[in-house]
Amino acid sequence: MNSIATGDFPYIHGFSNEEQSRLVRQARMFESTLFSHIDYSGAGRLLEVGCGVGAQTEILLRRFPDLHVTGIDRSPTQLAAAEHNLSAKAWCESRFALKQADAADLPFADRSFDAAYLCWVLEHMPSPARVLSEVRRVLAPGAVIYVTEVLNSSFFLDPYSPNLLRYWMAFNDHQYDSGGDPFIGAKLGNLLLAGGYRDVQTEVKSVHLDNRQPGRRKQMIEFWEEVLLSAAEQLIVAGKSDVPTVEGMRSELQAVRNDPNAVFFFAFVQARAIVY
Repeated sequence: MNSIATGDFPYIHGFSNEEQSRLVRQARMFESTLFSHIDYSGAGRLLEVGCGVGAQTEILLRRFPDLHVTGIDRSPTQLAAAEHNLSAKAWCESRFALKQADAADLPFADRSFDAAYLCWVLEHMPSPARVLSEVRRVLAPGAVIYVTEVLNSSFFLDPYSPNLLRYWMAFNDHQYDSGGDPFIGAKLGNLLLAGGYRDVQTEVKSVHLDNRQPGRRKQMIEFWEEVLLSAAEQLIVAGKSDVPTVEGMRSELQAVRNDPNAVFFFAFVQARAIVY
């Protein structure tokens, strides 16, 4: 993310109402996989970096009733949506604070928090090492941090869909050229070690859907189409893709959704570390 005083920064998925709704549905779809091994027992003051529309914040507050979450984000649009979403949940009342801030220059004193949570956020940042170093500064000794990130090279879809694959590579190239890293999940171990964290552990988590879960497979493919199309306008304007490729991808995804033997696979990485 580029440093800005006001307004929204460039973001590959945009800030539309549809995108904000997608983020909420995404959090719910991945909740059981994301939180299967997350444990904030004993923590009270958690910093969530890149809280967006509050979709993950709501899950954190629901699953860990002793937490107070301070969520930061660079986007005033997302923060306004987070305030609206969280205020509508009775169990979130008085348990969260939201602040517009730069994750690479946090407006908090040293040792202000005893836990941290980052999910799908470092992939969008040009200086993830700087961010993790700043987060460690504001964490107290003994604090635990969980970081979950993408590994876009793992994506696989069958039947073979050439337009989709061309578009996917363009999607990743655009994110990389914009200062992000769509492959950062595999690098979390090194980044956390370099940031001064200890007891670093990583776990590869996967979504593998075939004929054993046809309903969830169809739902995931439909969701994935939303993810891809959210960046279509940006990619076309940037010259990274074109209308025929996008329309070809739409046709291929429709065919995959209706294929009785379709396969969807995607893996990501979750890391856990401690501050000493």
